[in-house]
Amino acid sequence: MRKYLKLLSVFAVGAVLSACGGTGAEAAAAKANARVLEIERTLMKQIGGMPKFNGGEKLGALVISLTNPYWVGMKESYIAAAKEYGVGIEVMSAPTEGDKQSQLETLQGMALKNYKAIVLSPIEPYNLLPGIVQCNKNKIPVINLGPGVNVESLKEMGGHLDGRLTVDFAQQGEMAAKDMVKRMKSGGKAAIIQGIPGAAQSEGRTAGAKKAFAAAGVKVVSVQPANWDSTAAYNAAADLIQANPDLNAIFCCNDVMALAASRALIDAKAKKNVLIYGVDGTEEAKTAIKEGRMDGTITYPSSVYAKAAVVMLLKLAQGMEMNQTVFCPLDVINSGNVAQFDGYR
Repeated sequence: MRKYLKLLSVFAVGAVLSACGGTGAEAAAAKANARVLEIERTLMKQIGGMPKFNGGEKLGALVISLTNPYWVGMKESYIAAAKEYGVGIEVMSAPTEGDKQSQLETLQGMALKNYKAIVLSPIEPYNLLPGIVQCNKNKIPVINLGPGVNVESLKEMGGHLDGRLTVDFAQQGEMAAKDMVKRMKSGGKAAIIQGIPGAAQSEGRTAGAKKAFAAAGVKVVSVQPANWDSTAAYNAAADLIQANPDLNAIFCCNDVMALAASRALIDAKAKKNVLIYGVDGTEEAKTAIKEGRMDGTITYPSSVYAKAAVVMLLKLAQGMEMNQTVFCPLDVINSGNVAQFDGYR
């Protein structure tokens, strides 16, 4: 473990030093790479001792839906991490972000395969519980990444998780709202566009944003669910600006909805006076921030998130002890620093 972290430190320092004589773009990329390595170091410290690599273990990953660019990126990152560590991984998903039953059926099918361990991200806290119990019965260790499962209900069903890798969803909302407040006039009005009501990431981000807005004296005029859907988010944003022409900010609980809200406000010729922030840091969101269509997003590197998950899966597959919950650090991207995140993945 010590050798692994020492190598990460060398790479990070080298990336920063190499930027000194480069172009502005090269310097920004080097800074982004150094930050990614810093986050990787933080995660690996939390995970603890490293497993053996290049053993060819077969792992499984269940994401929410490949209709969302964020989960497409996570699939790519899982595959890249597995290749780097010399193992195999099969990434499955639900057809859409709201198809809870199909996601459960996919996990139940995975529970019948010979995976050494599975990492999963549920659509909402309850839909995958029967599948997790089935994995437990079949002696397949399970890690919950990102959106949480309801562990109390899982325990009542006789099931358990073997590990958890996540971010602080409330912190995501709070960071976004605080950054928006810095750019707003004193007071002001804000609205929030949620994902699926009841989903951990949706509720956490909403609660964090409401807390930060309230602390700054910003009035939250409405919280609208859009179920992670771009059309629903577009319509919600259009209705919000029509009902509240003096609106100053819209916080969306992911980038897909933020991009849709941006289109709605641009179509209504109302974007100029309204800040729009999302969550996930997708490439589409970063481009929109550069072009002035969005104003910010909360992010973390999916490449490192996936690497940490694969390391945790391998530790479980090899019977190693591991910290039960691991948290990934977060960053704010806005119009003032977006160029520094070009190499941040």
